[in-house]
Amino acid sequence: MSNNEAGSTVLPEAKLVDKFGRQVTYVRISVTDRCDFRCVYCMDEEMSFLPRADILTLEEIGVIAKVFSELGVRKIRLTGGEPLIRNNVMSVIEEIGALPQLDELVLTTNGSQLTKLSNGLVSAGVKRINISLDSLKAERFRQLTRTGCLDTVLNGIDAAIAAGFTRIKLNAVILKGRNDDEILDLVKFARDKQIDISFIEEMPLGEISSHDRGESYCSSDEILDIISTVYSLTPVDDSTGGPSKYYAMSDSNSRIGFISPHSHNFCGDCNRVRVTVEGRLLLCLGNEHSVDLKDVLRSHPGDTGRLKQVIISAMDLKPERHYFNNDDDPQILRFMNMTGG
Repeated sequence: MSNNEAGSTVLPEAKLVDKFGRQVTYVRISVTDRCDFRCVYCMDEEMSFLPRADILTLEEIGVIAKVFSELGVRKIRLTGGEPLIRNNVMSVIEEIGALPQLDELVLTTNGSQLTKLSNGLVSAGVKRINISLDSLKAERFRQLTRTGCLDTVLNGIDAAIAAGFTRIKLNAVILKGRNDDEILDLVKFARDKQIDISFIEEMPLGEISSHDRGESYCSSDEILDIISTVYSLTPVDDSTGGPSKYYAMSDSNSRIGFISPHSHNFCGDCNRVRVTVEGRLLLCLGNEHSVDLKDVLRSHPGDTGRLKQVIISAMDLKPERHYFNNDDDPQILRFMNMTGG
């Protein structure tokens, strides 16, 4: 019997459950640490990226995704950096989209490649897509992304809408003094496009020099109060399996989401783990508990049974919660582009 067969035989009913009784059904996989933008809350302006040998190959990403799906994971999100700038990335997207156990393949992108790739992504099985959009003002967008072009992203959003994704959501990180005056404009834009939008509290990952995170922090409650001055919002129970808490508007199909790692900790029902670009299984966004899956893959090629056992055992390392603090230096020194959004 091959190692691959042994893995399937030994663990047919295996599920990923941590020591707090939470079942992991959702995995976010970073396919690259590189990005064509340099967003101020995600990267430093001068970034060093990993050598190619240190990151997972596309084939290794495909193996990891398959193994997770066989362990009860039903949703996989591909992230970066910017996932769509990796060479030949569509091959692994098509491979993961065809996994029979998977209910949903989703993607987070900065939107720069969507005019070219939206139709192919839908054909490959990507159901939903999240697109980062922090400003509707061209010069401000350039300042926040350092290298991005607003028109390119807006055209990408239109291409995604035309391609027919099941659902499209904008992600906006709001920083006081930088773009907090655009909250209502961003909501109106989402409503006009009939897509969703989530507002995200800045994650304190990596040491940055562009701004003081304590001073720029804008809570979900503050944003909710601003939106509520114009729109009547009603909480909704439906969930996409992620951390967003959604509100509906009676006169629009667009939903307003909030991701609040600081002000409304969502760890109690966490169903997620991440695989970083260098192949580390990260058990919590706000902690460094991790296991090196790349080492397992390269030390024991083809042995998916061993890989499954390592992943199952790693669930005991998943902490109960994270502890983000706006006032202190970041406890986590890796940047968001290393972790995956």
